[in-house]
Amino acid sequence: MLGREKVDAVLRDAEHPSVSPNERALFTFVRKAGTSSWKVTREDLDALRALGWDDDALYDAISVIALFKFYNTWIDSTGVRDLPSAAYGMMARRMATAGYVPLES
Repeated sequence: MLGREKVDAVLRDAEHPSVSPNERALFTFVRKAGTSSWKVTREDLDALRALGWDDDALYDAISVIALFKFYNTWIDSTGVRDLPSAAYGMMARRMATAGYVPLES
């Protein structure tokens, strides 16, 4: 199972059979870091490293969690309207083909 089908399955059930044990461990960590970051320990990170997650992957996961929490708090507190889902689809297609910043030829 790949792509959108897997994402939808995981969103319905993070324990879905298509999720590897390594991914389950990362999702468990993400849940903990997102809801109780003060409880994250060195042992949590060491356990993920032992499963093959490197520091770059852990840094990325933690950064995504932190940024989503920041943006959600900022949007909720300022009353700024979120983009319609179609706009996210258009941005995703652009980033998938051109990246974040289009490179000049």
